Amino acid sequence: MSASAETLQPGASNGASGHSSDERRADGFIVTVAVLGLLLLGALIALETAPFLVTLFAVGAVLGVALYHGAFGFTGGWRAFVVHKRSGGLRAQLALLALASVLFIPVLGTVEPGSAMSGAVAPVGVSLVVGAFLFGFGMQLGGGCGSGTLFTVGAGNIRMVLTLVFFIVGSVIGTMHLPWWLELPGMNPVSLIGGLGVWGALAVQLALCAALAWWVGSIERRHHGRIQQRVFAGPDRGFLSNLFKGQWPLFWAVVVLATGNLAVLLLSGHPWGITFAFGLWGAKFLQAVGVDMSQFEFWTWDYPALALADSVLVNVTSVTNFGLLLGAMLAAGLAGRYNQASSGRIPPRSLLAAVLGGLIMGYGARLAFGCNIGALFSGIASASLHGWIWFAAAWVGSLLGVQARPWFSLSNN
Repeated sequence: MSASAETLQPGASNGASGHSSDERRADGFIVTVAVLGLLLLGALIALETAPFLVTLFAVGAVLGVALYHGAFGFTGGWRAFVVHKRSGGLRAQLALLALASVLFIPVLGTVEPGSAMSGAVAPVGVSLVVGAFLFGFGMQLGGGCGSGTLFTVGAGNIRMVLTLVFFIVGSVIGTMHLPWWLELPGMNPVSLIGGLGVWGALAVQLALCAALAWWVGSIERRHHGRIQQRVFAGPDRGFLSNLFKGQWPLFWAVVVLATGNLAVLLLSGHPWGITFAFGLWGAKFLQAVGVDMSQFEFWTWDYPALALADSVLVNVTSVTNFGLLLGAMLAAGLAGRYNQASSGRIPPRSLLAAVLGGLIMGYGARLAFGCNIGALFSGIASASLHGWIWFAAAWVGSLLGVQARPWFSLSNN
């Protein structure tokens, strides 16, 4: 198999992390670069804007560490269930959604209309369904979802750099087409909090997560006799060794990611997102080489226009992404595993899959109002109907993506 994000994701082979159990020495050079990068970029952000963005940058770094050491990726977990009927990655994701719901819904239930704080609530329509389907398909070719692409790039995966570049390209194209897609049939955003109240929405969310966890667990039991518990426990190598070297128990990653997303909400007024920044970076590049982005309707809307005019160092999503990249780099350096997944020759078809996967994910994420983080994780945590529909549509796309992987020299093992 060619090196790709799957080697760092739960469920790549057995439903647990792709880390091996051998101890490695920390890579001093990579650790130094990551620390200097965090300090330098943190200082530049502090000079540009309010202190809260420096804190947000630090939160992004912690999220990057958790994603890497927890090997927490949606792509591998979904594929492990489809191919091997191993549900560990999926159950961890459902635990994440349940915990985030417990944290988010009471907070969002106290928000007054017109407040600066809001959940990730988006319209439901053709754009959402098509975009999520495309994203699910693309993430199986690209080898990582939105967060998976970022943390594996931070950890030195060369193939995923190609995925990220074309993720950005696809995102920019998506911004050009989104207004047309929004003209297609759909309905206004639906918040379960608004319809059912805080406790009703929370009860529905937890019931759905529990039912899905029971369902995927029952399928694993039917095929293997029992479900794997180890994915939540981690290896018995001691707290400090696990903390700095990995593999983290998935329980640790669930807690850090859920509380980290809550921190993003409280600091910025909106939950964690990934992919808006990709479109912004691409648009800024085009603008720098002379393209007038105001000819595209999306970039005349209030928030995109403001983001395009400002420095990326004052953009919430960009700042969080920069922290995530450097946090994953630091984690990989401390574990002595930087660039581990990029050794060996990458087959041309695998490179083609990286290009196509990135393009399709970028385009789909823009149509669907986000990726696995901004639409699925943050959307469901915000008790938005669109998050659950995103989940279903992306799952169907992912099923087809799994079937397409062998043609691109990508293993499903």
